[in-house]
Amino acid sequence: MIGMIMFLAALFMLMLGFPVAFTFGGLALFFGVFSQGMDLFAFMPYRIMSVMQNTVLMAVPLFIFMGVVLQRTRLAEQLLTSMGRLFGGLPGGLAISTILVGALLAASTGVVGASVVAMGLISLPVMLAHNYDKRLATGTICAAGTLGQIVPPSIILIILGDVLGLPVGDLFRAAVGPGVVLIGLYIVYILIMTRFKPETAPPMPEDNSISRKKEVMNALLAIIPPLALIVIVLGSIFTGIATPTESSALGGVGAIVLAIIYRQFSFQMVWNASKDTVKVTAMVFAILVGATAFSMVFSYTGGDYLLEEWMLALPGEKWGFIILAMLVIMVLGFFIDFVEISFIIVPILAPVAEALGINMLWFAILIAMNLQTSFLTPPFGFSLFYLRGVAPPQVRTIDIYKGVLPFILLQVFVLALIVIFPEWFGMSSSY
Repeated sequence: MIGMIMFLAALFMLMLGFPVAFTFGGLALFFGVFSQGMDLFAFMPYRIMSVMQNTVLMAVPLFIFMGVVLQRTRLAEQLLTSMGRLFGGLPGGLAISTILVGALLAASTGVVGASVVAMGLISLPVMLAHNYDKRLATGTICAAGTLGQIVPPSIILIILGDVLGLPVGDLFRAAVGPGVVLIGLYIVYILIMTRFKPETAPPMPEDNSISRKKEVMNALLAIIPPLALIVIVLGSIFTGIATPTESSALGGVGAIVLAIIYRQFSFQMVWNASKDTVKVTAMVFAILVGATAFSMVFSYTGGDYLLEEWMLALPGEKWGFIILAMLVIMVLGFFIDFVEISFIIVPILAPVAEALGINMLWFAILIAMNLQTSFLTPPFGFSLFYLRGVAPPQVRTIDIYKGVLPFILLQVFVLALIVIFPEWFGMSSSY
């Protein structure tokens, strides 16, 4: 029972707000010495070295760098301005533009917080100025911003690939279908909403100072450069020309090229982007080292066997396990970040999934979609806090909570489709 006590203690300390890496590492040291003595940690340096030598994880800092550089090129602002003018004449056009820009930002930067904040600062004031319903406006921004969790090149997919021992390229390919379906359902919901309640998202008045042809050209000029980067990065992976690690380096170079194209390049910008990348990467790898120590002690104390035995005895076997695993991940997603869930919870669930004959690729996509849902779910969804921090005073927290509910239902619907009809997305639920 020592392993289970340690696991519950970790959840309790995380909910109290203790730093994640130190919580995992400190509890591993305390319970490891208590149960096995200091000799248990003799091989810990080798475990840390294997983490540092993992070439798959090299893609994490490189994709983070790509996202940070693109964030500093005012990419979101140019996309939102151009797309807003292109679709603004339609009822709900600004909301549709926000969804499409969110999809492009997800596929080019993959940074959820940056996407939500950027669209909250740029798109929200414009939608409110054109009398958009506050709930629809805020819900659209939060939903669009969290697309970075499922749309490649998602950092969560890279981490899950490493944790579950799956090729990252296969995960990227498998995530494209669910991501496209989700984006399509978001747009369909907005169109239906504006069809029956046109007052919630009135069209923008026409701007006669610029021709329609000029509007289309400006939109294409804003879309083509980041779209080209997406095609190059993901295309090189899908065609087998480059590994995800190699394509992430290509993405970093491409981000610099886009910064030059957008006339935002400077050595100071590169320096600041590099510092931000180091901070985020250090956080991820500090958590990974703490999680490595935690999982080692958890295994040596027999916690994994106890948990596996209990989960294998669940009613419904495979489906009982899937339902419980998805509920646990969703609830934990209210309180802790996807990095901690990936490094602590997923390794505990993975052996049970393999013992039940579950297709691990399918299981990984379910986890990624589930974590995206938890980013939106009140009262602790991270995207809600990101938007609340930049929203104007007239937007209340309850408006944001009510606004995301339809999009949460759409995400749960897509999650259910992946569970029930995996073949629709080119996957199978079992080996």
